[in-house]
Amino acid sequence: MTAQALAGALADDVRRRVFAAIVLGGVDAPAVVDRTGLPARQVLTAIRRLVDAGLVTGGDGDLRVDADRLREAARTPSAPRPADDPTDRMLRTFVRGDTLTGLPAQRGRRRVVLAHLARSFEPGVRYPEREVDEVLRRWCEGGGSDHVTLRRYLIDEQLLARERGVYWRIGG
Repeated sequence: MTAQALAGALADDVRRRVFAAIVLGGVDAPAVVDRTGLPARQVLTAIRRLVDAGLVTGGDGDLRVDADRLREAARTPSAPRPADDPTDRMLRTFVRGDTLTGLPAQRGRRRVVLAHLARSFEPGVRYPEREVDEVLRRWCEGGGSDHVTLRRYLIDEQLLARERGVYWRIGG
C-alpha cells in the first residue's frame, strides 16, 4: 500500500470515523455503529472499503487495524510528483484536447492560451484567411469563443501577422 492509497482510503469522513472507532476498540460492526452514531449501512460499507484497502482485517467480525500495512505505507517512499507547471495547469483549464473551452479574462493568461493556439500554424508558412478561419473554427467547436475573435486576438497579441488577407505566424 502506498501513502497515496492510504490517504485515498481515509479521504472520506465516514471511513475516517469508522477507522477511528476500530482503532479505539470497536471489534465488530454493531460496536462501530454504537461508537460513531452512523447508520449501520454506512458503517458496513466503510468497513468493506477499509478491508479492501488493506487498512483493517477481520471484515466479518473481530475488526483490527492492520498495523503492519500502516508501517509499510509509512516506510514506502511515494513517487515524486512531477512539477505542476502553472502554464500547463492553466491550459488544462481552458483547452481540452483540440478544443478551446473558454478564454481567460486576464490578458496575460489569455496570451498564454493564444500562444498555444498559434502553434497550429507553421512558422514561415503563409495562410489565406480562409485557412486560418478553418483552423480556428476547429478550436471553437466547444463553444469557448468564435474564430473571428481568436483571429483578432492573435493579431493584436502579435502571434500572427496579416497583410492583404494573408496570415503567418510570428516567431518560432
